[in-house]
Amino acid sequence: MSRTYTVVLDPDPEEGGYTVTVPALPGVVTQGETVDQCIERVQEAIALHLAAMAEDGEAIPEEHEKPLLVTVTVAA
Repeated sequence: MSRTYTVVLDPDPEEGGYTVTVPALPGVVTQGETVDQCIERVQEAIALHLAAMAEDGEAIPEEHEKPLLVTVTVAA
């Protein structure tokens, strides 16, 4: 069975590359230098996380609604 999750690649201006999180799976965090590397690593991290959840008898979360990213401007 395959599952689909939204992942967020947050650029790291100091170190370079990206930090990757999965909003539907709190605690799943990885990083990579390129987008392709991030995708490979997060797929592996998600698979390992879901396998551990299944082994522990936990329900596997489904992503029913996609996260919404918006940009706001504030006076500084």
